[in-house]
Amino acid sequence: MTDEEKLTALQTLSEEDDTDMLSVFLDFAKEKILEKAYPFGDWPEEFPSKYDNLQIQMAHYLYLRQGAEGEIVHLENGISRHWEDGDIPATMLRQITPAAGVL
Repeated sequence: MTDEEKLTALQTLSEEDDTDMLSVFLDFAKEKILEKAYPFGDWPEEFPSKYDNLQIQMAHYLYLRQGAEGEIVHLENGISRHWEDGDIPATMLRQITPAAGVL
């Protein structure tokens, strides 16, 4: 999937017209995936296509959290909100398999 296709998919999900902002979220999600998949550096030249959808999901998650970044607990009119630890939920990060190699 190309970066433009990912951006279009994220625009569809978010109904947001600001492509610059959405591109930042996609870049941030891409970096998080690569950090988790290649913990010792040496990132591949091409982003692994198996993580394309996860990148879009992470970027959408980050988009939806705007205005409530880092919120731990929020109680209002009987509604309770809290966030998982970190900027990306562990449930998303567990979908990434770290690359292993021989030292």
